[in-house]
Parts: sequence; structure tokens; C-alpha cells
Amino acid sequence: MPLFERPPLETLASAKDRWTPVYLQHGRLEVDDSSVKWIGADGLLCRLPVATISALILGPGTTITHAAIRACAESNTPVCWTGEESLRFYAFGLAPNHTNDMPRLHAEAWADKRRRTQIARAMFRQRFPELIVDDKSVKELRGMEGLRVRGLYAEMGKQYGVTWKGRNYDRQSWEMADDINRALSAANASLYAVCAAVITSLGYLPSLGFVHDAGTLPFVFDVADLYKHLTSIPAAFLATRQNPGDDGELVRRLLKERIEEARILQRMPKDLAALFQTAEAVPQSAGARPPSAIA
Repeated sequence: MPLFERPPLETLASAKDRWTPVYLQHGRLEVDDSSVKWIGADGLLCRLPVATISALILGPGTTITHAAIRACAESNTPVCWTGEESLRFYAFGLAPNHTNDMPRLHAEAWADKRRRTQIARAMFRQRFPELIVDDKSVKELRGMEGLRVRGLYAEMGKQYGVTWKGRNYDRQSWEMADDINRALSAANASLYAVCAAVITSLGYLPSLGFVHDAGTLPFVFDVADLYKHLTSIPAAFLATRQNPGDDGELVRRLLKERIEEARILQRMPKDLAALFQTAEAVPQSAGARPPSAIA
């Protein structure tokens, strides 16, 4: 008899009917007596109904057996590997929406140049609602964004009493960066992790961005930019004012508070759905190339 009996596909709960994600750290997941079992370093032992959990989030100090991973996969239960308190995001397996609806929606919108531009404009309007951008290209939007973000940094510097000389740091000489630049980088890195976790859990594609297009996570950078002015930027300036020599612990705590206060995890799925709804499919004229052929 197998360690874990694969549930019939028709009996698996849909994503919307599953329990909240379960976060685990410092312990071991294995299969025993036909169920997935958690053995905590503190002696806690409990069995997990993985077929009804929306996701397993594994923090530091966790190990998981091959049998346990297989049980999660056969139950359509995603597993995410994260840093402490989920403020880092390393990898995931199996998108938890159980369908390819979101990847198809994302890829189709990205492949259509007109729709891609529409979504980029919608992202810009969400951040700067007072500006008219209906006739702006993505390149023009990037230039406008740079001006306004530089202005925001200067304004935050005055508000928090932190000397601001510009966004400037060298990855190869990290210790040479000033306090506020190090705080901004630490806060942004953690925000990127949060956004990556939400994006992948919903089934969107981190590699297909609408404003950003370089690297492996351009859509993560797109989404994070929607919330930096509410989360990572004020958290970094406040942390620098309170403790200029902060090693990252304070700024991450303040970022977590900002994310909770602004209800970012509740807002993000709705905001992403609204962004894709703004870009309706563009009818193709006779002889026009299909969206997938547009570079």
C-alpha cells in the first residue's frame, strides 16, 4: 500500500474553497500513516490535510521529504520556500489556482503590443492619478516615472529629516552606500519577495513585465512599484531616522507594519485583476499579424 493515497481529482477542493496558507519553520515534513505529518523542533506534532490547504509556506529551518512533496503535488497544493516571516521568496512549486487561466490571460495581454501599453498606462495612473497618460508610450512613462520618484525621495527626506543625495549605490561596494540607500535596498528587496509570492500564487507570470522588461522578474518590479510609496520608501526613511546604522532588521519590521496597515496582501489580487480588465482584446483587422507575432 502506498504511503499516501492520491485523492481522486474530482474530490480536490478548488482554490477558493481551501483553508488559509500554513506557514511552517524549524521542523520536518514527512509522510506517515497515509498523511503528511509536521514534526516541529519544539516537539509539536500534527497531521496536515494538504488536500484542503491553499498553500504550504516553508520558512527557515524546514526540511521536507520526497514523499511529502509528492503528496502535495498530487493534492494540487503549492509549496513556497521563503525567508523568515516570508520577507524573502526563493521558489515555489505548482501554481495554486489549479488552472492555466491566469498565465494565458497574462501572456495574451503581454503579447499584444497595444494591450501591453494599456496596462502600463493603467499602472502609471494608479500611482499618479492626476496625470493624463492616454497618449504616452511606455518609454515616455518611464521618463515621467523617474522624475516623480526622484521628487518623492526628496520630499520624504524633508519629511523624515534624512539627508537625501540621490539613489546611488554600488553592488560591489555595498558598504560605501549611505544609510538611506542601504535601507531602501533592504526594504525594496523584501517588498519584491512579498509581491513575487502573491504573483506566483495567483498564477501570473513574473517574467513578463509591462513597464519593466529586463531580468527575470520584470512583472514583480512592475507590481512592487505600485506600492513602494505606501510601504518600502516610507519604511526606509523612518528606519534611517530612528536608527541610521540599522542592519536591516528595523526596516523590515517597519515595512511589515506598513504592508499590514495598507492591507497590501488584500489589495494586490484585486488590483491585478482590475489591471488586466482595463486592457480588452484588440480586434484584428484583415491581414494583421496575431498578437503572438508582435515583438
